[in-house]
Amino acid sequence: MKAVVYRGERDVRVEDVEDPTIDAPTDAIIRITTSAICGSDLHMYEGRTGAEPGIVFGHENMGVVEEVGAGVSDLKKGDRVVLPFNVACGFCRNCENNKTGFCLNVNEGFAGGAYGYVSMGPWRGGQAEYLKVPFADFNALRLPEGEEHEHDFAMLADIFPTGYHATELAGVGPGDTVAVYGAGPVGQMAAYSARLRGASEIYVVDKVEERLRLAEEHSGAIPVNFAEVDAPEFILDATDGGTDTGIDAVGYQAQKPDGEDEVPAMILNNLVTSTRATGRLGVVGLYVPSDPGAPTEEAANGRLLFDIGTFFEKGLKMGTGQADVKAHNRQLRDLIIAGRAEPSFVVSKRVPLEEAPDAYARFDKREDGYTKVVLDPAA
Repeated sequence: MKAVVYRGERDVRVEDVEDPTIDAPTDAIIRITTSAICGSDLHMYEGRTGAEPGIVFGHENMGVVEEVGAGVSDLKKGDRVVLPFNVACGFCRNCENNKTGFCLNVNEGFAGGAYGYVSMGPWRGGQAEYLKVPFADFNALRLPEGEEHEHDFAMLADIFPTGYHATELAGVGPGDTVAVYGAGPVGQMAAYSARLRGASEIYVVDKVEERLRLAEEHSGAIPVNFAEVDAPEFILDATDGGTDTGIDAVGYQAQKPDGEDEVPAMILNNLVTSTRATGRLGVVGLYVPSDPGAPTEEAANGRLLFDIGTFFEKGLKMGTGQADVKAHNRQLRDLIIAGRAEPSFVVSKRVPLEEAPDAYARFDKREDGYTKVVLDPAA
């Protein structure tokens, strides 16, 4: 089959790889209909992780069941499903406590697994024609038949639940004020989720005007261009002392307005500044223990200059970590079906699988029209 294979820094290729097979009774094979490129894929694409050549990318996957193992009882051939990016067993201590992002059984020596991602286990990604899904009854979320809401449902694999998870970590509630740093796909979904949860004011910080317009149009957000104003100062002035909650949707590759200099802890420290005393922070932007391209030796080993003194002094609370997708995706699916949520507004391009290398390059440059790209293996 065809698949998107990582070959080195800024080098992905569509190559022939072996078809997936049923290796355990609980496996299923999915024919992929949509697989999205994620902002976190760019960390690997740019050579900023320990990813080795040969990884098949793709953790935002949906499709149709093609084959099931003898131990699969809830799925059948022809079912339309979306797959959480988390690979989880369903029966370990963490899975039983709805912490499926930190499954103890799918990745030896590490809590948590994912499709097609460095250090996240042996699971091949789904930017391909087919994908093997382990523990399929647990991991696959069944969808209505047909092709309706294809892009909306595809967002359930990662960014919609991740954005929603950010608002959970931050404890966003009705009437709260929120600052979201980063207007990429996850930041868009965090702002959108904050609106769904009843936030009174949402500030979205970025420097890409297209993304700021998107957040303003679909989430009612107040855009803050950090290339034009000091974002924390702007938010402090506008809120008379800071927002109730803050969300980091950027992570360790935060850049100054010039786009050249990186300051890995910049977003964390901006949140500490712009959130009121006793406020709450949700951090879903990626941070890693090893960064080959870090600007300092400390940052290369995951140790950042975080303003812990002010954080402590203000009595702030912080929640971190990748999203436990299954904690949210069923309810978010039902909001889509009911017409209460349309997360597909972030999707800007649908391209054939063969065009993935070009799409990665354009997404990496933040070109207009490449906010969120989905791949179509059948195109």
